[in-house]
Amino acid sequence: MPGEEQAHLRTWMAFGASQEIWGRKHLAQVQSALASIALAIARFEPVSMLVRPDDMAIAKQLMGDSVTLLACPLDDIWLRDTGPVFVMSDNTGKAAINFNFNGWGRKQAYARDAKVAPFVARQADVPLQKAAIVLEGGAIEVDGQGTAIITESCVLNANRNPGMTKAQCEHILKPLLGLEKIIWLPGIKGKDITDGHTDFYARFARPGLVLAAYDSDAQSFDHAVTLRHLEILRTATDASGRKLEIVVLTAPANIRPKFAHHDFAAGYVNFYLCNGAVIAPEFGDAKADAAAKRALQDVFPERELVMLNIDAIAGGGGGIHCTTQQEPKI
Repeated sequence: MPGEEQAHLRTWMAFGASQEIWGRKHLAQVQSALASIALAIARFEPVSMLVRPDDMAIAKQLMGDSVTLLACPLDDIWLRDTGPVFVMSDNTGKAAINFNFNGWGRKQAYARDAKVAPFVARQADVPLQKAAIVLEGGAIEVDGQGTAIITESCVLNANRNPGMTKAQCEHILKPLLGLEKIIWLPGIKGKDITDGHTDFYARFARPGLVLAAYDSDAQSFDHAVTLRHLEILRTATDASGRKLEIVVLTAPANIRPKFAHHDFAAGYVNFYLCNGAVIAPEFGDAKADAAAKRALQDVFPERELVMLNIDAIAGGGGGIHCTTQQEPKI
């Protein structure tokens, strides 16, 4: 599995917001936020957007011809989790892995989203391989050189893989994704729908360099979690034996009130790397937004930084990275 910073052929997304999940009050704002992410990425690389047939007209109105729209039944918007993970092989080219999406442990209706990975693989014209494990793309962070970061709370969870040990998980994932070493973070179960996806806690900027989340609010459940993650990452080494360099991205202390509630996903680590750019969130906390901007510009000096207000999506517990999946370029 290539690192996200490597060249992409395209980005995949899903225009799957529904009134049942998002509510009539916020549906249009979620759709608008999805379109803003897609249009930002489309400045740098092609975007293919899966669209529920009934929503095709509004998708076309919001995105025009800038994004390729493909009719597909959908339950929700989180293509990072419902779509396939693309891998590369020297012998067979590109393939897609179906990680058997089950609604984050059957927390939400997923019958249509369970078919998204095969649909995307067919559209991309790549062979699909069904994995012997249940997980989501948001749980996997790789450097493209044999190292992965994965949260135990998500993968080693009875709602996905009952009875599976860490050794069994590694036995499946290492050959499937081309891994030599997995750095395990504890994460936390039951506090959000994902059970603590990796892509809200730690991301490779490139091999050897990790951007890691820190929640400074001592009243937050993520305060202790992110402190423990930082301890682990600062002493970890990658598959090459090199110690990781850690850049901390501190979560905002304040957010705009409109979508604020206990599920709001306020963090800067859920950015997305596309060809030549970093697409990242801003939350209206001037100090924290500015600090995140400086850190991302320092880490990615060769990329254009685009920061978006995605509050409507963050209000549903996810972010920019959660809505995207990269297809690598051969």
